Amino acid sequence: MPRAKNNVAAHKRHKKVMKRARGNFGARANKYRTAVETVHKGMAYATRDRRAKKRSYRNLWIARISAATKMCGMNYSTFITGLKKAGVGLDRKALADIAARDLATFGRLAEMAKSH
Repeated sequence: MPRAKNNVAAHKRHKKVMKRARGNFGARANKYRTAVETVHKGMAYATRDRRAKKRSYRNLWIARISAATKMCGMNYSTFITGLKKAGVGLDRKALADIAARDLATFGRLAEMAKSH
C-alpha cells in the first residue's frame, strides 16, 4: 500500500479552519468536521453583512438628513431635488455629517435647495 503524502497539506488546511473557529461553543471550536460547517456559515454571513452594512449606513444618513430638513421647514425629497438642481455635488454621507455637526451650514444648503 502506498504511503499517504498529503499529511502536511491537510494539517495546514485543518489548522486554518480551526484558527477561524476559535471562540465558538463546544465541538464547533475543537472538532474539525463541525468547525468547517461553522466557519463556512460564518464566512457566508460576513459576505452578506458587508453588503447589508452599506444599506444600513445609507438609511442612517437619510434619516439624519430628513430630521435636519424638517427642522429647516422642508422635506427630504424636496431638499435632495433642490440640491441637484442647484448643482451641489455633496453625497448623503457628507450631508448627514453637516446636519449632525453644523446646523447653520445645513440651513444655508436648505435655502439653496428652496430657491431652485
